[in-house]
This record gives sequence, C-alpha cells and structure tokens, in this order.
Amino acid sequence: MTRPLSFLDLTPIETGTSSHQALENSRELAMLADRLGYNRLWFAEHHNTAGLASGTPEIMIAHIANYTSHLRVGSGGVMLPNHSPLRIIEAFRLLEALHPGRIDLGLGRAPGTDTLTAFAMRRSREAMTGEDYPSQLAELLAYDDNDFPGDHPFREIKAVPHDVRMPPLWLLGSSDFSAQLAAGAGLGFAFAAHINFPAAVPALRTYKETFSPSSRYPEPRSILAVSVTVGETAEHARELSLINDLFLVRLRTGQHRGYPTLEEARTYQYSPTERAILASRTMNYLAGDAESVRRQVEELAERAMADEVMITTTLPSLEDRRRTIVEMARVFGLAERPAPAPAAEVVAV
Repeated sequence: MTRPLSFLDLTPIETGTSSHQALENSRELAMLADRLGYNRLWFAEHHNTAGLASGTPEIMIAHIANYTSHLRVGSGGVMLPNHSPLRIIEAFRLLEALHPGRIDLGLGRAPGTDTLTAFAMRRSREAMTGEDYPSQLAELLAYDDNDFPGDHPFREIKAVPHDVRMPPLWLLGSSDFSAQLAAGAGLGFAFAAHINFPAAVPALRTYKETFSPSSRYPEPRSILAVSVTVGETAEHARELSLINDLFLVRLRTGQHRGYPTLEEARTYQYSPTERAILASRTMNYLAGDAESVRRQVEELAERAMADEVMITTTLPSLEDRRRTIVEMARVFGLAERPAPAPAAEVVAV
C-alpha cells in the first residue's frame, strides 16, 4: 500500500538561535516539502514553551500557504477547549477563502500546555475540565452546517465568511477517546504516536473498525503521526538520539529552554533523578538511517491500518530537519513537483 507522506512542524528554536530564525527555517522547509511531494504540512498549538517559535497555527498556516503551491497546510492541531467554536470556524473559513482547497483543520482535546497556562487562556475553572469537548465539537459542526436546534440561542449567528464552508476536519488524539469520537461523528482521525507510541495501533484500528460514514467523510480516513530521528547512518542516528533524551528530561522537569544542540546533549551531566526519568521512559520515536526508519514506519502504519503517515522530529537544527525531509521523501518514493513560478513583481508608481 502506497501511503501519502506528510510533515508536522513544531517550529523548534535551537539553543543559541532566535524565534525569527526558527520561523525562517520552517518557511524554507515548507517550500522544500512542497517541491518534494509531501501531502500535508501541519503546525501545532503549544503554549508557555520557550523552545517553540509558534503557538498560533492559523498564523503559520496563512504565512506558509503563501509560499507553497501544492501542500495542504493545516493545524495539528488547534486545541478546541482553549477557544470558542465560533472563533475557530471563522478563522478557518477565512483561511479556506484565502487558499481554497488547501487548508486542513485538525482539532485537539488537550490544552497544549501546563495547568496554570491553560487557566490563563480559558479564564474560568469550569472551562478547565475539558469534559465538554464533544459538545464543543457539536457546536462547531452546527455553525458550519447551519443546523442548530430551533430553540438554540446561537441559531441566528452566522459564521463568516458566509459563503465558505469549513475545511476538512480531523480530530487528533493520543488515546482511544478521540478515536471513538471521530469514528462516531464520521470525521478524519490523526493519532499522535509521538506522544503515546504503544496506543497507536489499537486506537487507529478502533477508529477504522467502528467508523460511521458521514457527508464529510463517506469512508474513514486516518493519519499516523510519528516522530523520527533520521541519521546518515545507524550510528549517527544513535548519536542524534542524545538530543531526544535531553529534550525529554527538560520537558519532564519543567525546564523552559530552547531545544538542545548535539554538543549540549553529548556533554550534559544527568542527575540521578534525570537518569531515572530516562530509564522509565516509553520510546516515542523511531531512529536509524532513512531506509531503516521507512521500514519501521511502514510496518507500524500497516499494523495500525493507517491511510497516511505524518512524520515529525525533535531534532532542532536546520541541517538535521532538512535531511529528514529530503531522505524520507527519497525512501518513500515521492514524486518531485515543479517549482512554482515566481510571483509577478509589483512596481510602485
């Protein structure tokens, strides 16, 4: 089975660089992925994380769509409990109007941050539980379908632009909760194996096996998102994995810093507590040379019955990320596309 290949960009800031440079790297890599034949490029919503340059995927989507021609550009994802459904649908209808047929809306249930930051975003204790996620989703769909019940207070509200529908909707998850919700609502589903690797196969199979067709998705459509560490050789990949180790320790211990460099990872002295964290961790990424990673990814996707693969990486340097995109395109046999024609120059008069 030939599966489309996509990329999830977390806009990492490598230690010693700036957010501006990280965003320029994302733009350069998006243009490369567009040319090499990738299917989608998604951006995530994370907050209070010093190592990331963007927590606002809709701004990145609008920016990157202007520099690409073929990629579908979307959110992986917008965290629905952090926002009102009306705010989300109007943002993504506008993006769809700006770039027809090229936008995806991926929705997540988690806050994408720590508890205190989530409270700062949501502004109420009631909004902190996340238990109303299914009702928020139903509200979002009702805005798009214009089918609130006759006695609903929002019935007269019309999301703008009025003449544009919401782009394709995907639910994101790292457990079977969103798998079951996506299947029951007849929506696309993307599983975050880079967050919960062991649950990928059962969750994606549950989605496929329990899917109810809808007008949006007559058939199930699933994406397996997986983190990869692609080295020039297997030994190089093992060395690069030191970056993953240090990144995980910083994440687990609340160190709000940039992504580590390889030199930092080589020389870092772990405390006994940090070594215990590494010893107890679940491996949530695949490492090796490009061909080895391809085999591991395809084997996992086959077992999970996934229709598409989306790769991401915690490697922050432009060189490592470029190699990941180029080499995975090569081993997956993507067809290179022609470069877009340059935009016409505007001459001031």
